[in-house]
Amino acid sequence: MSRILLIDDEEEMRRSSAQALELFGMEVDTFASAEPVLERVGYSFDGVVVSDIRMPGMDGMTLLQRVRELDAEIPVILLTGHADVQLAVTAMRAGVYDFLEKPFTAQHLAGIIRRAMDRRGLVLENRRLRAVAGKRDDIEARLPGRTQVMVDLRYSLRAIGATDADTLVIGETGVGKEVVARALHDISARADRPLIAINCAALPENLIESELFGHEAGAFPGAIRPRYGKFEHARGGTILLDEIGSMPFDLQAKFLRVLQERVISRLGSNEVVPLDVRFIATSKVDLEAEVAAGRFRADLLYRLNVATLHVPSLAQRRADIPLLFLQLVREASARYGRADMEVPHDVIAEVASRNWPGNVRELRNAADRLVLGLDPQRDEAQSEPQRLADKVAAYERSVIASALAAHAGRIRPVYEMLGISRKTLYEKMQKYDLDKKMPFTDDDYAA
Repeated sequence: MSRILLIDDEEEMRRSSAQALELFGMEVDTFASAEPVLERVGYSFDGVVVSDIRMPGMDGMTLLQRVRELDAEIPVILLTGHADVQLAVTAMRAGVYDFLEKPFTAQHLAGIIRRAMDRRGLVLENRRLRAVAGKRDDIEARLPGRTQVMVDLRYSLRAIGATDADTLVIGETGVGKEVVARALHDISARADRPLIAINCAALPENLIESELFGHEAGAFPGAIRPRYGKFEHARGGTILLDEIGSMPFDLQAKFLRVLQERVISRLGSNEVVPLDVRFIATSKVDLEAEVAAGRFRADLLYRLNVATLHVPSLAQRRADIPLLFLQLVREASARYGRADMEVPHDVIAEVASRNWPGNVRELRNAADRLVLGLDPQRDEAQSEPQRLADKVAAYERSVIASALAAHAGRIRPVYEMLGISRKTLYEKMQKYDLDKKMPFTDDDYAA
């Protein structure tokens, strides 16, 4: 059964809405705040998000943006008690499925949800059929790239994803380690269970054990009632340990026991609680070097890296940068409600020639700035509407220009990648006034 995630900070509204929807045969999970919902949604999420707009902490508009970053085709329905036309227009441009003003009837809301569920079902079925037909699937959409390192990463991810093997994901800052982790979860048998992300570098030092293992009432001053820890909250699902190298050394021994025995004990209790979870850890540092320096336990490293995935930096996949940038520009246009833009070839060449120490995260920021008109490379002058033939030609020109930039002006890999003959490539370069001697760096020629 498809699931509805209902978020409202008002308890009475939350309870009454959930009860009304359940009378229509719908399965509803309720939340008082938006943050936990992000642990439940992803590419395999078979359901709908229904959220109030005005809430403390993360509001409904921010939740909409975060959900769309995870999967732009998850239906999000926003509720508001304040009639605001401008807010409704903003929400529609941001990609909301529907916008409903309070008070509303349960029948009206249920009807919108049913239509949203039908749409989500079609999206997931189309993705499944594309994968069966051997076409570009969700993994390639989330981790695009034609370089061999990316092909190998996707192959390994698919092989590991269907198993319950604990996995270590290694890569520089900004390469997409969390994207890889979420993809592993989404193609596993645990996809319909929670993915609980834990930032090991941000754990509160005085409450680490309570945060992870939970506690019983009276376990320490201020523990008024019992509380599940994050490990127990993830039962049946996946735990993502972000930057495992930052985990305090004295906690590593306790975590090793959890990995080995798959049991935990809450603070203040001797009762052992079985733990059915899969662990995925990420690290931007060399953990073997950390072991040598005495900051990380060797036995924990060897127990954790049953399977290891190395996410390449952009410096290791320079040929992917132009096409990746174009994809990020398209995603940014959709996210900000802007029309698709044609990226000038000189901008693509400049992007391909730059070093990106912040990797995909930095490249995404550059794409966002371009779409928002904050990039000086963008020509702000708006041209007259173009004919279809002109738009097709402009797109073809940008693809060829990006391929030339990616391969530092080397002709053979360009026409092989594009699937055309050398003669055809030269004809198109002449037609579009493209020169293989474009502004490349020394690094491009050495790649």
